[in-house]
Amino acid sequence: MLRRVSERPVDPPPSQPQPNNPLHGVTLAAILEYLVATIGWEAMARAVDVRCFTNEPSITSSLKFLRKVPWARTKVEELYLRTKARQQRS
Repeated sequence: MLRRVSERPVDPPPSQPQPNNPLHGVTLAAILEYLVATIGWEAMARAVDVRCFTNEPSITSSLKFLRKVPWARTKVEELYLRTKARQQRS
């Protein structure tokens, strides 16, 4: 269906607060930067065995890979939550 130029596109619904989602509002880049600063690339590679953490690791290459591979992103997010919880306890 063709849309007339004068028609205004529908705005997406406003973001709903997600109090039970600890990752809400946290970007993947922020997660990686936190993990690199807190535990380093070697510990990240031991926890999540992917080449982007072992072979010339960088935030950019890791972001590209993790955005394409859902299982790896899930593991990194879980590692972030565990690391964050450990930091808050100590």
